[in-house]
Amino acid sequence: MQRSALMFCVFLLLGTAAQAQSTPNTSSDKAKKIAIFDASAMDKSVDPCSNFYLYACGNWLKNNSIPSDQPAWGRFNELHENNQLVLRGILEKRTADSASRGSSDQKIGDYYYSCMDEAGINAKGTAPLHPTLDRISALGNKSQLPALVGNLHNSGIHVLFEFGSEPDAKNSVMEIAGTDQGGLGLPDRDYYLKTDDKSVALRKAYELHITNMFKLLGESQDQAAKDAATVMKLETELAKASMDRVERRDPNKVYHKMSTAQLQELSPAFTWKEYFATVGSPSFDSLDVSVPDFVKGMNQVVANSNLDEIKTYLRWQTVHRAAPLLPEAFVDENFDFYGKTLTGAKEIRPRWKRCVQFTNGDLGEALGKAYVAAEFPPESKAATLKMVHELEAALKADITQLSWMTDTTKKQALDKLAHIDNKIGYPDKWRDYSTLQIIRGDALGNGMRANEFEFKRQLNKIGKPVDRMEWGMTPPTVNAYYNPQENNINFPAGILQSPFYDPKIDAAVNFGAIGAVIGHELTHGFDDQGSQYDAQGNLSNWWTAKDREQFDKLESCFVNEYDGFVAVDDVHVRGKLTLGENTADNGGLRIAHMALLDVLANNPEKPIDSFTPEQRLFVGWGQIWCENERPEFARMMAQVNEHSPGKFRVNGVVGNMPEFQKAFGCKAISPMIRKPQCRVW
Repeated sequence: MQRSALMFCVFLLLGTAAQAQSTPNTSSDKAKKIAIFDASAMDKSVDPCSNFYLYACGNWLKNNSIPSDQPAWGRFNELHENNQLVLRGILEKRTADSASRGSSDQKIGDYYYSCMDEAGINAKGTAPLHPTLDRISALGNKSQLPALVGNLHNSGIHVLFEFGSEPDAKNSVMEIAGTDQGGLGLPDRDYYLKTDDKSVALRKAYELHITNMFKLLGESQDQAAKDAATVMKLETELAKASMDRVERRDPNKVYHKMSTAQLQELSPAFTWKEYFATVGSPSFDSLDVSVPDFVKGMNQVVANSNLDEIKTYLRWQTVHRAAPLLPEAFVDENFDFYGKTLTGAKEIRPRWKRCVQFTNGDLGEALGKAYVAAEFPPESKAATLKMVHELEAALKADITQLSWMTDTTKKQALDKLAHIDNKIGYPDKWRDYSTLQIIRGDALGNGMRANEFEFKRQLNKIGKPVDRMEWGMTPPTVNAYYNPQENNINFPAGILQSPFYDPKIDAAVNFGAIGAVIGHELTHGFDDQGSQYDAQGNLSNWWTAKDREQFDKLESCFVNEYDGFVAVDDVHVRGKLTLGENTADNGGLRIAHMALLDVLANNPEKPIDSFTPEQRLFVGWGQIWCENERPEFARMMAQVNEHSPGKFRVNGVVGNMPEFQKAFGCKAISPMIRKPQCRVW
C-alpha cells in the first residue's frame, strides 16, 4: 500500500465533491507564474523568533482568502489550479470527434467531453444506474450476495470491504491478494463512534443526506428515512469492527497472511470462493487479511441483517459512488453534505475542474503523457535527480554521525539508503489503456468501465513479481510519496515546478522548498513505519533492541510536541497519527540544510535582499506551507489526516533546529525555540 507523504492529494479530492455549470475558457483562465520566494507574502513586522510561520506567510494569509468552492487554500492549491488549466487546454483540444485522433487522444477527449455534457447527463436521468440497481433488487437470498458484491466491486462500488493486490510485506518482490476494511460512507470509523455534540450532529446530517438521496431515487419521505436509518445501522456495525487509524500505523498489525480456508472460517456467512470467481481474480491459496476482526464483524453484519436491509445498504453505496456523474439534483445534494457540511466549502467547483480531475483519475497516464510533453523538459528531470543525490549524500552523513545509533544498526540503515530508488517526473513505460472502452456521451458508463479496468489491472498482478517501475500517482499530481515496500521515492512532474522548484532561483530557496520535500520522502524510509522495512522492502527488524528502544524514545518527543498543538477550536493535532509525517518534516528540512551547506562550500552564495542563504532556505520551507483552512475542514483533517496543519509543519520543525536559531539570531528564551528540542534524524 503506497503512502502519500503530503496531505493535499486527499484535500483536493475532498474539495471537489460536486459539479457546477460549465464556464468558457477565457484568457483570464491561463496559468500564472507562482513565486517560489515571495517577499511580499511575508509579514516582516512579526519577529521570526516569535512566530516564524506568520513571519514567512503573514501577508499571504491576509491576501489569499479561501475561494468559495474550496475548503482550504494554500500553495499546493495554487499549483494544482495551474496544472488544472494546463490539463484543460490539453483536453479541450482533443474533444472534437475526429477520425484523425489517436487512441489515447480519443479516450481522454471523449471521456472529458462526456463528463462535461451536463445536459446529456440530466436527460438520461438515473437510467445508466438502473442495471446495477436492478441487479441489487433481484438478490433472492444471501447465498447470492458474494457474486453481487463482486459485480459491484468490478464497477468501483466497494461495499462491505476492500479487495485487491499488494506486495507481500515479508516477500516484497511478489504481489499477493489482500483484503481490508471498508464499506463506509463517512471518512473514518470514529465519525460513527464519537459521542461529542459535533459528532452527533454530523451523523444526523449524514443520515438526512442519505434520506435525501433515496428520495431522489423515487422513495417517499417515510421510506427514505427508514432506509437511511438502516444504512446508519449497518455502517455503524462495520465501523465498530474497523481498526483505528493510529493502530493501523503499525504495519505488523495490518499484515496477517492466511489461507483462503482460514479466511472462510472467519466469515462463514460469506462465500469467498463465489466472490473471487465473480471478480475474476487469478487463482491463489493464501492472502493478506489486513484486519481479521473486521472480517469477523463484516460476517456478523451479513449474518444478522435481513435481505432487505442488505439491499438497502447496497443501493445507498451505489448511488453514493455514482453521484458525481448523475443528474444535477444528485450532484447538488452530494455537495451539500460532502462539500458544505463536511468541509465548509460554500459553492460547487466549476464543472470543468471536476471533469479534468476525473479524467486524470481514470486515464491519468494517457493524459499525463501529453502533460509531460508540454510542461516537463528532460533538463528538469536531470536537475531534480542531481538534487536528490545531494540530499542522499547529506542523509548518509547524518546517519554516519548519529550519536544514539550503534554501528551495527548504522550499517543496515546505510544499506537501506543505498538501495532507495528514485522515480522522477513520469513512468519509463506508459500504461496501456487499449482494452478500456470510452464511449462518447456515456459519462457514468465511462467511469464504471474505467473502475473495472483498474480493478482488473490490480487483480491481474496477483502471483506475479512486483513492478517497481509502476507509479502510484499520475504525472500532473502536485504531490510525492515514499513506498516502503518498494523502497523508492516518487516525484511526479506536477510538483517539480514553482513554488516548489525553480532552476532559475538560488540553491538556498530550492533546497528549502523541493529539497526539504525530497528529504522528507527519504526520511520516510526511517520513520516509525518505514523503519520497520528493510533495504529490499520487506517487513523485517534490522535494528538492535537497544537502538530501537532509543529510536522510540526520541520519537515520543515528537508525539508530545504535536499533541500540544491545537488544530481548531478544541481539537488538537494527534501526535501518534501524524508521527511519521512529523518525523519526515523534521528530518527533511535538517537534511536539506546539510545538503545546502555542502553545495555552498563549493559554490558560495551571497545574501539576497538582506537574507542570508540559510535564512532563504528557512523562508523557502515556510512559504510552501502557507494555507488558510475552513474550520470544518480543519476539524475533519485533524481526525483523519496523517499530516499536521501547515503552520505546525513550519513552526513545529524550525523550533527544533539550532540551525534556525543561529540563522535568525534567536535568543534561547524565544517562543520559537523549543525546550526540549526534538530530533531523530
